[in-house]
Formats: sequence, C-alpha cells, structure tokens
Amino acid sequence: MTTGPSRFWSPNRLYRDTEHGMMMGVCAGVADYFGAPRWAVRVGAVISLFAFSFMTVIVYFSMGFFLKPKPVDLYADADDERFWRRTRVDPKATVSDIQTKYRAVEKRIRDAEAFVTSSEFKLRRDFRKL
Repeated sequence: MTTGPSRFWSPNRLYRDTEHGMMMGVCAGVADYFGAPRWAVRVGAVISLFAFSFMTVIVYFSMGFFLKPKPVDLYADADDERFWRRTRVDPKATVSDIQTKYRAVEKRIRDAEAFVTSSEFKLRRDFRKL
C-alpha cells in the first residue's frame, strides 16, 4: 500500500482518466476500470450515440460531471495497477491465486513445524550441545 494522499483513494473506484481521455476522460476511465481497450469503449460510445442519442449524451456528461479524475499516484507501481485491474475484472481468479499462495506458505510452515517438533531435530540439537 502506498503512503501519502493516494491511500485515501480507492483503486476499485471508477474514475475519469483525463490523461488518456479525448473529451472528458469518461470512455478512457471506463476502459481502464474494466480492462478494455480505450478504442473499443469509444466505438461503443459512438454506436450508442447513434442508437440512443439523448440518453447517451445525458449519461456521458453526467458521468463527466460526477466522476472524479483519476489521481496520478493512485497505484504504487505497475504491479499494483495490474493487481487491482485484475481484481476488478476477474475477482474469482484473484482470490484463487491468493488462496494458492497462502496454501503454499501454510505448507512450508507446517513442514518447518513438523521438523522442529520431530525427534530428529531434538537429537541433532542434543549432539550440537555436546
């Protein structure tokens, strides 16, 4: 986790991406949030504009008004950004990966505990004391 002001911002929140945006950064923010290519979201917005003109304009400008701009230091590094994007897009896989890592750590701890409590460990300790 980062220190400083970014600790108050949630990496799981939808933001406007004004750095990569063309108008207000709404499409770029939606693409960043869902891990989709920006061009695909923009094409979808244009198609939606032709199909549902009034509603698309209302939704776009209301999102542009209500969404906060994406903070520059939202993520600590590229790995942090990949982790949070993957968490938003595929939370089950993220939880599965974390469970796998914890199982591996738990197995190592169990193996160490079994060795420390074994008679072989006690015998080696006693030989070292001699």
